[in-house]
Amino acid sequence: MKIQVNFGLVAILLLMSAILQAGTVEVKSPDGNLRVTVELSEKGTLTYAVTAHNQQVLQPSQLGLVSSHGDLSRSLALVKVGKIIGVQENYTLLTGKRKNCSYRGNELTFEVRNPQNQVLQVIFRVSDDGVAYRYGLPVESVDTVRIEREQSSFHFPAGTRAWLHPHADAGTGWNATQPSYEENYYLDIPVGTPAPQQAGWSFPALFYTGRHWVLITETNVRENYCGSRLSAQSPEGEYFVTFPQPLETTSKGAAVYPTGRLPLYSPWRLIIVGSSPGTIVESTLVTDLADPAVTNDLSFVKPGQASWSWVLLKDDSTVFPVQKAFVDYAARMHWRYCLVDAFWDKQIGYDKIQELVDYARQKNVGILLWYNSAGGWNTTPLTPRDRMFDRKTRRNEFERISQMGVAGVKIDFFGGDGQSMMTYYQDILKDALEYKLLVNFHGATIPRGWNRTYPNLMTMEAVKGFEYVTFDQRNADQQPVHCTVLPFTRNAIGPMDFTPVAFSEVPNIRRITSNAFELALSILFQSGIQHFAEIPQGMAAQPAFVQQFMSSVPEVWEDIKFIDGYPGKYIVLARKGNGVWYIAGINAQDKEQQVTIDLKTIDSRAKAATVITDGETSRSFNQFETNKPVVTLNIKPNGGFVATVVGK
Repeated sequence: MKIQVNFGLVAILLLMSAILQAGTVEVKSPDGNLRVTVELSEKGTLTYAVTAHNQQVLQPSQLGLVSSHGDLSRSLALVKVGKIIGVQENYTLLTGKRKNCSYRGNELTFEVRNPQNQVLQVIFRVSDDGVAYRYGLPVESVDTVRIEREQSSFHFPAGTRAWLHPHADAGTGWNATQPSYEENYYLDIPVGTPAPQQAGWSFPALFYTGRHWVLITETNVRENYCGSRLSAQSPEGEYFVTFPQPLETTSKGAAVYPTGRLPLYSPWRLIIVGSSPGTIVESTLVTDLADPAVTNDLSFVKPGQASWSWVLLKDDSTVFPVQKAFVDYAARMHWRYCLVDAFWDKQIGYDKIQELVDYARQKNVGILLWYNSAGGWNTTPLTPRDRMFDRKTRRNEFERISQMGVAGVKIDFFGGDGQSMMTYYQDILKDALEYKLLVNFHGATIPRGWNRTYPNLMTMEAVKGFEYVTFDQRNADQQPVHCTVLPFTRNAIGPMDFTPVAFSEVPNIRRITSNAFELALSILFQSGIQHFAEIPQGMAAQPAFVQQFMSSVPEVWEDIKFIDGYPGKYIVLARKGNGVWYIAGINAQDKEQQVTIDLKTIDSRAKAATVITDGETSRSFNQFETNKPVVTLNIKPNGGFVATVVGK
């Protein structure tokens, strides 16, 4: 009898045995450059570490959670390590930075148990541009379980710098509307800097280790979990995931912390990693890891631009004659929508809104209507109010305006990130989807992959947008720097309703951005519906070539390429729409920024480019054509440019 031995298989089995005995396992990205090491210590604590190109990105960082049924963060024993599984997925996204998205990663499940035999899964996914993990409580139970806290941390090496958004404490701000992610980022600060408020630091959070750029956020928050953020304290550069404050709920007694029956899975904790900040700007991991779309009917999901009166003309503009003029304005500019903001119920009324919808339809313009999210979490007086929170009332309202022909809704003033609020957001999206209504969440949380799962979610605010420039000179003074941070942070994780582009002067405010800076924001900032701030008179005063550019900005972006930039200083990127590449850049420094652009690296067919830059003054433009394959531009302080690549 002859026995054949597969020595390769024996070696693999011996290696796996060693891994299990030591409680350590590794999983790498498909290209092998990004590596996660998971370790279960002899004391029963679970950690992970991340390296990229053999350089440390995260030091050993903690894992685990504590529920009302038990502690799954210590005294853990290994149950099993699953096989590494390749995951690949392709999908279409109309409201993101890339239309046709592709994901490829390796998945590993690490399963442990506590002394009470309660099981915790930690599921890792590693792709070429990032690491993600989530927890699973896989054993079914009829009992209700509450997650008290996570032990999840991100431990950065010494010397790492950070760009962080302070999270406002719940119930603060104008009419108790915070938190709504509307602060300025703290720029280039050392890790370990305490947050200015108890709520901590918001997602997304940007870091630079000296070798790698890292963006931390979360995605795929389902109805049975809360949104989270980073801890206010981060000793020695270790940041922990923390849950919302008690006021971040829809009503007294409604869930703030994750509460429900098992099985239960947490959101993905996402770590985007790149040697260049371009990896972060270009990454689609937030939607790659989200649940697939709940519907295949995209017939009514039409991204586009919108005219909007409120941001420069305020509440008095929400009257029928002005809104009719803004419909005409949208039609002239070939924009798909017109947004009618607060007080339309009192200052226009349903009957005249119906007339406006009918008039707009003849002009191929859709009407969007504003609503207050209502509920007891804020005291805002803006109306219509109390038509969203109660489900029956909401569905009746959606049915009514859908029958009227309204295209979508903008819903404002939400109450934080508690589980009940996460449920409320998604209940709205589901009901709106049934009535084929588009949705824009304002005064709201950040995108967490929902624009993939619910294709009718066009955009979310969660940013200190242009409206703040109209409120206070300090905001206007900070705008250039603020805008150069957002492509690396907030807009990197999903559509952002900043409401950009104002050439007109702002009443009682000195706008320090140039008109070319403002023009560039039409390309730099991405939103499923882009509400432009400029009003008809201001647009009419611009050169014909600027008006033409603004009327031809693509509705759907097919691709994105980072060219150059540094958060807080300048940013240059390219987006592709309708088969054409558009390039835009802005400079927030007090000196000129020279940039060199190789058109062939953007479009191999590039023959020439049409460029619009600042003119002799900050309120004028200059347009020129170039057939050079390499273009060098000097962006003026607080200035900008746009370029259209001619590829044939």
